[in-house]
Amino acid sequence: MTAVREPKISLSDVTLVHTNEERRQENVAVEDLTLDINEGEFLCVVGPSGCGKSTLLSAIAGFMKPRLGTVTMNGRKIDKPGADRGVVFQEYALLPWKTVLDNVAIGLRYRGVPKAEREKTAREYLAMARLSEAADKYPHELSGGMRQRVAVARTLANTPEIMMMDEPFAAVDAQTRLTLQEELLRVWASNPITVLFITHSVEEAVFLADRVAVLTPGPGRLRSVVDIDIPREDRHWDTISNTPRFVELRDHVMKLVRDPSR
Repeated sequence: MTAVREPKISLSDVTLVHTNEERRQENVAVEDLTLDINEGEFLCVVGPSGCGKSTLLSAIAGFMKPRLGTVTMNGRKIDKPGADRGVVFQEYALLPWKTVLDNVAIGLRYRGVPKAEREKTAREYLAMARLSEAADKYPHELSGGMRQRVAVARTLANTPEIMMMDEPFAAVDAQTRLTLQEELLRVWASNPITVLFITHSVEEAVFLADRVAVLTPGPGRLRSVVDIDIPREDRHWDTISNTPRFVELRDHVMKLVRDPSR
């Protein structure tokens, strides 16, 4: 008998609420949501503005606790942030007074890794992100796309079990965004950890994901999960955008996002 593997992340009947203490108001961001994220998969979450996508990421990261339901990782309840979960935000959050190398190595430094070892590890991840030549530069000397690649390298250098990305490419221009998407898939192929990727872009989600989870308008509930069966080797923007299967999946997910029904 084959053993049933537990999902990497499991959300069960989760309701997430934002509280404004000053105004004594509560806003239900996510309601009664159940979703599994499997080991090693690339899951994208899309939905209308205000549907709770980023709030969902915050709960998995351990930044907030559910009002109802449970969030678990490897079968254990998540109740605080941990090094096993890395987060890449839209803002690069790089330390401007430190070099690129030191920014990538900073998590290793906090964990007490010896200097020689952390620099070696940081250089390996910079090479993976094609940033070796930028190791001694400072963040202000880099383009927005390069800064975001540094943020990804920094997260991966800490060897998390899951990398969570919250609209990481939203602040760059359209052409750079396409390049970063391809670069992310290339880096992920050589370091295939579990990824949760939050985005407003349906095209981006279909291009990147193994599965796309679609949330309803807020409070967010799970509307549908769509399997993306496009082979990884075919995911290049110069060839994929007009292929029938990509167009079919993109249009299907877009209809789910735009569907006003609950």
